[in-house]
Amino acid sequence: MSSRRRSVVVDDQMQTDYRYALSEAAGRNFDPQFQPELTPAEMLALGVFGGCCLNDCRDEFPAAWFARARLSPDRPDPALNHFGVAASQPRSVWLKKGWIHPDDPRGWFQWYCRYYQGRRMPEEDARQIKRWKAIRRHVAQIKRHCEPGDPFCRPRQRQALLHWAYDSRKI
Repeated sequence: MSSRRRSVVVDDQMQTDYRYALSEAAGRNFDPQFQPELTPAEMLALGVFGGCCLNDCRDEFPAAWFARARLSPDRPDPALNHFGVAASQPRSVWLKKGWIHPDDPRGWFQWYCRYYQGRRMPEEDARQIKRWKAIRRHVAQIKRHCEPGDPFCRPRQRQALLHWAYDSRKI
């Protein structure tokens, strides 16, 4: 990306006139500790968050991300998730636990989409990457309790890992 920063203006149901700068090329220059296995487009195509994670803010992100996305127009539909199960806690829990940063009111996936696009916020990036790394414990649990490649073993954990850009189909 050129040294000139590109600015993004967001106007959706959760943010009005929110602005951020893209300082990196999309999909490049990630923190070395952050190696997601899935891109946002791949996650949307696989089915995450019941198809309701970015419905009113699609204009903010590349149209190609939504070409194969499994989306629900009104409310989360667990049947749209890759493993066909609900694996998310309500936003009220996220808020209560302090997981939501004001810049990303939709939570981790919104942060990841913006990070992927090139936004950098060092302190928040470090916090979210730490959370992403902590979720990996579920990979070990699936490996310990399931036969390799058995998608019916621990589907909620597998779906939760998809929500965090871990490709749990390969475990």
